[in-house]
Amino acid sequence: MMKRQLVQTKAGVITIAAFMGTLAALPASAFADEQPSVTPYRPSVSTPAALSAPGWLELEAGGQFDRGNAATRQDSVPYTLKLAFSQDWGIRLGGNAWVRTTDDTGQRLSGIGDVSVVLKRRFGIDDARAFGLEFGVTPPTGHEGLSGGKTAYSLNGIYSADLGSYHTDINLSATRLGSVDAGTDRVQRLWATSLSKAFNDRWGGVVELSGTQQRGVGATPQWLAAASCNVSKSMTLDAGVARSFGPQGPQWSLFSGVTVLVARLF
Repeated sequence: MMKRQLVQTKAGVITIAAFMGTLAALPASAFADEQPSVTPYRPSVSTPAALSAPGWLELEAGGQFDRGNAATRQDSVPYTLKLAFSQDWGIRLGGNAWVRTTDDTGQRLSGIGDVSVVLKRRFGIDDARAFGLEFGVTPPTGHEGLSGGKTAYSLNGIYSADLGSYHTDINLSATRLGSVDAGTDRVQRLWATSLSKAFNDRWGGVVELSGTQQRGVGATPQWLAAASCNVSKSMTLDAGVARSFGPQGPQWSLFSGVTVLVARLF
């Protein structure tokens, strides 16, 4: 059974990598030059203060494979739809279009995850720096067993800055969870600091440290490293790896995805 699961995981990674490689091989001229550039939030935990191009619907989607101790694992298809009304106001909707979990006994559960709605406000300082504030609501819309059970609320503060040829995004957030186990605090705190760099017009990379803290659960620090490829102004691909260290032991994550402009709405 374990060998079969490993083959399935490798096959999924290879399929996504092949798809991304095919897209990356397309010439940039295949896309309309008049389209604005995408503003990827993935694959890092932190989000930038910047919003996507006003009036354009932008989609982020990908695949993620999480592996813990023993048979514990999770495969998911995260997505985010973003729409900015201006350079300072926007909204996004996201979650897991599909997720499958396997516990340490081998029992599986699959379905869709909860959907979050986030309202975002940007506060520009100058051309190189900006603050951001996000308010999110996550109602229990997912499959039973994969849902939070009750509505959760979150507040995220952002600071973004250009540091010469580098860029940093710093996030501090708090989430009031809908339901928790006995003896566990209802508020989960998160911090994330990323450092990214564009190596040229096509390739870039990001490294990040992040973590969560919840009384009764403990701390879960994580490091992440990823690379991105700009197929065109309207499409960016990414792939990377992360490792977290939680109360249940360390966990590896492999992921890849795409950020693309879908359509101009206004």
